[in-house]
Amino acid sequence: MERRQFMQQAMMAGAALTLSSITRGVLGAPLVADFPVVRIPESQRKFKSKAVEALITKIQKDISNKELAWMFGNCFPNTLDTTVDFNMVDGKPDTYVITGDIDAMWLRDSSAQVWPYLRLVKEDKNLQQLIAGVIHRQAKNILLDPYANAFYKDASKESEWVKSDRTDMKPGIHERKWEIDSLCYPIRLSHGYWKETGDATPFDAQWVEAMQTVINTFITQQRFHGKGPYSFQRETAFATDTQPMGGYGYPVKPNGLICSMFRPSDDCTIYAYLIPSNFFAVESLLQLEEMGRAIPALSALVAPAGKLAAQVKKALDEHAKVQHGTLGKIYAFEVNGFGSYNLMDDANIPSLLSMPYLNAVSVDDPTYQATRKFVLSADNPFFFKGTAAEGVGGPHIGLDMIWPMSIVMRGLTSNDDKEIKWCLDTLQKTHADTGFMHESFHKDDPKHFTRSWFAWSNTIFGEFVWKVYRERPHLLKA
Repeated sequence: MERRQFMQQAMMAGAALTLSSITRGVLGAPLVADFPVVRIPESQRKFKSKAVEALITKIQKDISNKELAWMFGNCFPNTLDTTVDFNMVDGKPDTYVITGDIDAMWLRDSSAQVWPYLRLVKEDKNLQQLIAGVIHRQAKNILLDPYANAFYKDASKESEWVKSDRTDMKPGIHERKWEIDSLCYPIRLSHGYWKETGDATPFDAQWVEAMQTVINTFITQQRFHGKGPYSFQRETAFATDTQPMGGYGYPVKPNGLICSMFRPSDDCTIYAYLIPSNFFAVESLLQLEEMGRAIPALSALVAPAGKLAAQVKKALDEHAKVQHGTLGKIYAFEVNGFGSYNLMDDANIPSLLSMPYLNAVSVDDPTYQATRKFVLSADNPFFFKGTAAEGVGGPHIGLDMIWPMSIVMRGLTSNDDKEIKWCLDTLQKTHADTGFMHESFHKDDPKHFTRSWFAWSNTIFGEFVWKVYRERPHLLKA
């Protein structure tokens, strides 16, 4: 079932699931102070990590804000508790990761969901194996179809979209929306795994072939030699779920940037040169080049990755910035090479706000700082401010719906104690008494929310709290 279809169900769940309606008698003894147990019972958890559990115990013991401690204990392990399926396949680890309430594996979400656990793999070899399994499965998925964004565990399963989508759909693919970031995230995860462990065993011949496919797909979608093989149209009432012009999108003028037909929200682009995703592509290609220089078996990736990174970077230098009326030079969200541009930001990552988090730009970059002011202002059409909170949303859910992920990202990309504390306080006030993060909530009523089970949002909230705990523990006081 597609994400939008969960919206009404999750909103209903949000209205019902409150601390006043969840009693300890129903869910068991509290873990932290008087807060109820809302984490899935241990016997039902998909994967158990001793390092993750030790970290939860330590943080819950050390910080005086017990509600945040309770939320961390629910959210941080949510990916492991509820979404992973680990096996050994042909002698290699294999990990299938669902998003939560949708039984499909997004290349983006699965990478982001396990990313925060990388810091713990030296303490837990089973956790390291789990993440190596994600890397193996992602390579397999990319080789099945580099233009697909989401996949099934069963390679023979037919998508529910096969009857409505006009595109080259294969068995095993859940959805085939071409998004640059879908191919960047597996590189980020692989590079992060290698830097943390020094282990190159996941980077076998299949992985190398997948990375060569990534580079070739990026080159094709620069469209110097025509529109390429990918097109996508869907029979739908949602304009954001399809592309015009025969499924190729509105025209672009080739300039070195890479076309992305969809955003990380899975919504269509208006102008296909999606700037934050192109910045992410440059960083990912440089990571491939670094790995290729250090690992002999990957040396064939060095030249093509480095050449393409330089080409896309040059195009970004020439086309990514536009003049804002009061802020000066800022980064556009989308451009088309003809001089047209779209000024906005979306909560999904990569976003303009998130670029320093992805190491795609420096947080001190003056253009980024000006862009940040734009993103977090009424000039951004998808920045919503209400009586409960303020934050970035996007077209995917609609007006007045703030994504907790955007508040987390605001905190993760800030060096200001006051702003970081505001982000923590706001997240604490808007979880609708559930102990978990959600996809989005109404700016005036946090109990009006979408997706009660969205593992990425939970895990990145845990990542944020852990970062504050390491770097600014004084902000976690009650």
